[in-house]
Amino acid sequence: MKLTSPVFGNNGNIPAKYTCDGEDINPPLSIADIPQGAKSLCLIVDDPDAPAGDWVHWTLWNIAPHTNKIEENSAPVEAVEGTTDFGKTGWGGPCPPSGTHRYQFKLYALDTNFPLPSSSRKNEIERAIEGHILDQSLLIGLYQRK
Repeated sequence: MKLTSPVFGNNGNIPAKYTCDGEDINPPLSIADIPQGAKSLCLIVDDPDAPAGDWVHWTLWNIAPHTNKIEENSAPVEAVEGTTDFGKTGWGGPCPPSGTHRYQFKLYALDTNFPLPSSSRKNEIERAIEGHILDQSLLIGLYQRK
C-alpha cells in the first residue's frame, strides 16, 4: 500500500497553506495498492517532535477501502474524524513552536470497521486497530515556521 501527496514528497516540506501559518486545511493525499480483503482504512497524523511528546493533528477511520484519494480541505464522507490534541475533531495543521518538525501520515488497511465515537483519541484508535492491520504506509512531511 502506498500513501503520497501531490503537494509534498516523502520527507519533503509541507506547504504553509496547510499549516497554522496559512489556511490550516488538510493537504490532498493519494492512496494506491490497497490490499484485497481490506474493509476500511484508518489515517493518523501526528508530530513525534512536539515538546510534550506525540501531538495528534488528525485521525480518520472507517474510510471506505476503495478510496484512492482524500481531497484538500475535506474528509471522505463515510469516515469518522476523531479528536485531536487541539481538542477538536478534524484537521489541525502543523504549528511547531521552534525548529523543523516531522509530521507522520500513517495509513492502515484494516480487516474491519470500528464503532468508535468521534470523541475517540489516538490511543483508543490504536488499541482498536491492533490485530486488524493488513498493511500500512507512512508518509512524512516536514514543517518549520518562518
